[in-house]
Amino acid sequence: MTYKQAQALGAQVRKGAHGATVVYYGDSTRTVRDDVSGEDRQQGFRFLKTYTVFNVAQIDGLPERFHIMSARAPEVERIEAAEAFFASIPAAVNHGGDKAYYIPSADRIQLPTFAAFHDAHGYYTTRGHETVHWTRHKSRLHRSFGREKWGDEGYAREELVAELGAAFLAADLELCIEPRPDHASYIASWIKVLQNDTRAIVQAAAHAERAVAYLHQLATPDKLKQAA
Repeated sequence: MTYKQAQALGAQVRKGAHGATVVYYGDSTRTVRDDVSGEDRQQGFRFLKTYTVFNVAQIDGLPERFHIMSARAPEVERIEAAEAFFASIPAAVNHGGDKAYYIPSADRIQLPTFAAFHDAHGYYTTRGHETVHWTRHKSRLHRSFGREKWGDEGYAREELVAELGAAFLAADLELCIEPRPDHASYIASWIKVLQNDTRAIVQAAAHAERAVAYLHQLATPDKLKQAA
């Protein structure tokens, strides 16, 4: 939570504690004058805001419910809501090996077995990342970004979309995202894209938002009920 949120609860961030920067991505509308008709109309736009937040372990005087939440043991069983959501997506998924990836030519997702993950959240967030990749297929949302080979700019843009989409899905499904070993290499490629195009992050977020909306359309309430 932010410093102000802690104060509103009658708590205090511990002296010397260092916060972490988070970015809030949202959209809104504004009134603009149409030069052709001369009438006012609503125009949508997207925005980013940054906040500094602190872990509850860095804050004294919080209500007891926050400490119970932070001390909760990691989930080791399958998570029903996430299981039902992904079961409702008609993607071909194979389990085995020690790597997770999406194969466009075969239109198939490959994942390690559930037991190979440290916890259930790791499995479902990884599956979310690969399922966002699955939406790029030409029969679905047809994203390419001009990608020609592994590691080029188009690859970096698609990975940024998949990571943001996985984060959006994690928020929707109440999953925790943990650092992955390959994040450092991803970030290195993203930096090049972001340096060359200041709007790349907003564009990637828009593609991620579209991918997640597409997946939610597939995961209709009726399908979720059947999968459960």
